[in-house]
Amino acid sequence: MSEIVLETRHVTRDYHVSGGLFRPEKVIHAVKDANFKLEKGKTLAIVGESGSGKSTLARILTLIDPATSGELLIEGQPVDITKGLSKEMRRKVQIIFQNPYGSLNPRQKIGDVLAEPLLINTSMPAAERREKAMQMLLKVGLGPEHFNRYPHMFSGGQRQRIAIARSLMLNPKLLVLDEPVSALDLSVQAQILNLLADLQDEFGLTYVFISHDLSVVRYIADEVMVMYLGEVVEYGTRDAVFDNPQHSYTKTLFAATPKADVESIKARLARKRAAA
Repeated sequence: MSEIVLETRHVTRDYHVSGGLFRPEKVIHAVKDANFKLEKGKTLAIVGESGSGKSTLARILTLIDPATSGELLIEGQPVDITKGLSKEMRRKVQIIFQNPYGSLNPRQKIGDVLAEPLLINTSMPAAERREKAMQMLLKVGLGPEHFNRYPHMFSGGQRQRIAIARSLMLNPKLLVLDEPVSALDLSVQAQILNLLADLQDEFGLTYVFISHDLSVVRYIADEVMVMYLGEVVEYGTRDAVFDNPQHSYTKTLFAATPKADVESIKARLARKRAAA
């Protein structure tokens, strides 16, 4: 039987906004009744336009914000951040952001950046922390010469590798990746996606991958969840959703996305020449 790492049951998230003078308070339903299960070693991609609720859901999954109602379970254990979280539970979930530079201390050397989670969360001796940090640096494709450098000395792709390495220092079960390659060049995107796939296989990681780039989603996802105005409007395997979308919003979203294959590009150029 497959192990379920992440599960949501009727999760909602509401925000109360002042209506102004003599106007009643408004309630914004950012996430409405989200239900899904994610197996160990699988990747769930969450897609949707800005304002669809995918980033709000990500903050709930990464234990940053509480749900207004519903249940969040990690490895079968109910989680309620309003009642406090153990260090063990916090270690199970890590997040990787679109811009890693914003989360890297510019005054810290990379070796210290990687070792810091171990310093805060474990009683591991300094020499052992250093050794593990060096090993993780190598695992993400960087070298010993990078250990004592500062964040500003790296490219965007290298910084994302550092962010990935740091997220793995505490041996998490779940990684939530919020647009992790959207700011990178296409060639670098491919390198980072391949790295994520290799690390997933090696460590048995489970991913929630948030993206607006459907070509990236089709490459990396096992399952796809489409959100629209806070609701999950479509949820299924990657092939089922891409090959036979059921909801009208999903069809519109896919139709609005240019295809990147060679034949589609040739067809668009031919239409452009004909119209000239």
